[in-house]
Amino acid sequence: MKRMMEVFRNATFTRLFMANVTSQMGSIIGLTAFMYYILDRFTQKPQYATITELMYSLPTLAVFFLVGVVADRVDRQKIAMYCDIIASFLSLCLIGAIATDSLPLIFTILFIRSGVQKFFFPAEQGILQGILKKEEFATAAGLNQFVGSLFMLFGNALGIFAYWTVGVYGAIIVDVITLLTSGMLIRSMKLSEEVRLPNGKHTMKDMRLAFIWKEFLIGFKYIIENKLLLSLIYGFIAFGVVNGGFSVMQVFILKYKLAPISYEQMSIYLGIVFGSGVMIGSIITSLLTQKIQLFKLIIFGIFYISVMTIASAFATNLLIYFIISFFLGLGLPVINIAIGGWLPAIIEPKMMGRVQGWINPLMMLSQSITLGIITIGFPTFFTIEGIYWAVGICFIIVGIYYSIVLPGLAKEDEEKETTQKELQLHH
Repeated sequence: MKRMMEVFRNATFTRLFMANVTSQMGSIIGLTAFMYYILDRFTQKPQYATITELMYSLPTLAVFFLVGVVADRVDRQKIAMYCDIIASFLSLCLIGAIATDSLPLIFTILFIRSGVQKFFFPAEQGILQGILKKEEFATAAGLNQFVGSLFMLFGNALGIFAYWTVGVYGAIIVDVITLLTSGMLIRSMKLSEEVRLPNGKHTMKDMRLAFIWKEFLIGFKYIIENKLLLSLIYGFIAFGVVNGGFSVMQVFILKYKLAPISYEQMSIYLGIVFGSGVMIGSIITSLLTQKIQLFKLIIFGIFYISVMTIASAFATNLLIYFIISFFLGLGLPVINIAIGGWLPAIIEPKMMGRVQGWINPLMMLSQSITLGIITIGFPTFFTIEGIYWAVGICFIIVGIYYSIVLPGLAKEDEEKETTQKELQLHH
């Protein structure tokens, strides 16, 4: 708690944190309402809901070589601000597309909007790394996870409530307002040039194809030469499979197995149960990061979630599924906070954008492939239980890999850091 209070004394972090909160809140309300609009409008075609999720992940593959380089070479504050402003305008365009009832136009706008927002996270992470101390990274990751758990707790309910009361149009208007608020909060931050431009001044005019490709390859070389970072990134590929499955399988198991008639109401209750687990897990994990090495938390979290995910496939009624979902939620922050606190500590500030420029597309590629397989295969070739089994097995594979490589690499990283501190003291 003391560390959290110290972090919030940093006015710049507080504004960035609030910008993240408002942006997430609007997006969750707007996009949740849109998902249920699609499920209601095209009840007999569940693949449309999966395609909607694909429109959020596929754009990464279109802009992956740009986002990291732009975040490292252009003003990070402006990138984050304009991402919010442009996304809010595209949300307004989405209202018009829904009014025309044109699915190609709707999916196109979702694709472009998502592509724009892919530039936000690397820029935000670069800013965060520049305004916090190394020992505060895990605390910040814990705070972000706690907020994420609150949205899991109330976000789905707020989205459905907005859909029932003001309709899909009203929910998207909320998204527009919150995105603009986030953009203004980012604009109001006072950041040093070192934080905004860690690699010196560049403009979008400098972003020629040859320059972008060269910088992108520099990021690749940096990852390859850092064994610990490379090992973590291998795991992110499997996390993409997990994200792809979880983005649809909770709604699907309610609609097509456990509560086909009342799945919307049950989704609200599931959000409360799952979000409660994540929120409690966030608090517990934030305390554990101060006492247990991060790599041990990651390994434990992965195996724990694999067991809970596979157990979900055996749920025969809502009560059992909700209980398992609560315990699954408890373990999710263990991985997110541990990795979220570790990555900024091992990545140089000037390279953060280019490293994120590799992590995100690898995750999204595996996520998109997973969603594509679900779109084609469900329910014709495999059941909803099969999706849970596949996700659980992916976690087990990653857990085994991390158990083998992370302990040794973490020790090497600690020894390297100790040597660097001794050299600095000597000089």
